[in-house]
Amino acid sequence: MRSLQKGFTLVEIAIVLVIIGLLLGGILKGQEMITQAKTKNVIADFSGISAAYHGYQDRYRAIPGDDTGAAARWSSAPAATSGNGNGVVTGAYNADCTGATPPESCQWWDHLRRSGFVAGSGTQQPFNAAAGMIGVQTGDGAGGAIFGGFSGLIICSANLPDKIAIAVDTQMDDGVPSTGTVRGMLQTAPNPTLGPGTAATAAYAETGTNVYILCRAL
Repeated sequence: MRSLQKGFTLVEIAIVLVIIGLLLGGILKGQEMITQAKTKNVIADFSGISAAYHGYQDRYRAIPGDDTGAAARWSSAPAATSGNGNGVVTGAYNADCTGATPPESCQWWDHLRRSGFVAGSGTQQPFNAAAGMIGVQTGDGAGGAIFGGFSGLIICSANLPDKIAIAVDTQMDDGVPSTGTVRGMLQTAPNPTLGPGTAATAAYAETGTNVYILCRAL
């Protein structure tokens, strides 16, 4: 007698394909939701730090980090370190804040935290939802123009995947990395230094692997 070979019916195959489609759709939807959540988090960082900066100025009539009255105001050990009051936040956004004399771009965070405008304590820069560094600097860190024309105080958020960077720039500004109040640069290394002559990228490229640093004028 011949043995009958049993296989899947068309209905069974269709059901399996539907289930696979639903699973793939759920995974893709979940990834999109994660991207949207990170985008909102990065935007909230920019907006919240900007609000904290203006709140500090309104209360103390000084720039955090550059504030000459910080040491007297917060004298309990460990006492705060005052700035020189020249209107420039010296030091790079990604400066080493662990040394004995961190620059004003590190003291910026200590002053905002001591005043209660930003959560936490100490001089170390916070990190964004993509594990990139968030920091501030004035121009090139010494007061000069940098990054596509920025010359005043800027806040930068690094290591942003292309989808997030594009969404943040589009929602907060004009979606073009070389113009407006939000500007971007394609990274070749994590938390890149913005030295003299650093230029903004001409246009975003969504490749799935590109990573950008975004900076916003304060």
